[in-house]
Amino acid sequence: MSRLILASASPQRKTLLSGLGLSFDVVPSKIDESTCTERDPVRRAEVLAALKARDVAAHHHGCVVIGCDTLVVASDGSLLEKPREEGEARSMLMLQSGKTSLVHSAVTVINGEGEEFDGVSTSSVTFKKLSKEEVEWWMGTKMWEDRSGGFQIDGLGQLMIERVEGDWTGVVGLPVFLLGELLVKAGSIVLK
Repeated sequence: MSRLILASASPQRKTLLSGLGLSFDVVPSKIDESTCTERDPVRRAEVLAALKARDVAAHHHGCVVIGCDTLVVASDGSLLEKPREEGEARSMLMLQSGKTSLVHSAVTVINGEGEEFDGVSTSSVTFKKLSKEEVEWWMGTKMWEDRSGGFQIDGLGQLMIERVEGDWTGVVGLPVFLLGELLVKAGSIVLK
């Protein structure tokens, strides 16, 4: 297999990819997500995953590159990207309290020949009804930082989640089943 590169600095994505036992390098993309004008959440996740993969692949010819993007949509249709500050994260959490959000996690794999393979995994996350104290506790953990929707589902974040339907790894940020399918289609791994 060609050298495998994860185009993300996310420690959660790195942990999930490590769990597959594959050897890979981490080379975060330098894409500025704020320049993406696509507003449809699924399309936006797809576009950003592709842009990240292409950015890294352009500097690492012959490598297999994995680009990812995860977006959260609240039950009222609001797109909840990474909060810029604590007040925004608090508002996001209150909006999701006692409700179900959709999490769209897109993956683009570019193989050593430059061919692209992509897909999206969508899961639903139902939050427990959060008290003001629970919201303040979460703000104090600082785990809302750099997280779409202001939450994470691994670690302590699980204490706020009542139910997940779909791929738990997709909610974390790297849908492993989808990634495996794309790697096989790209000719990067063979499952026998």
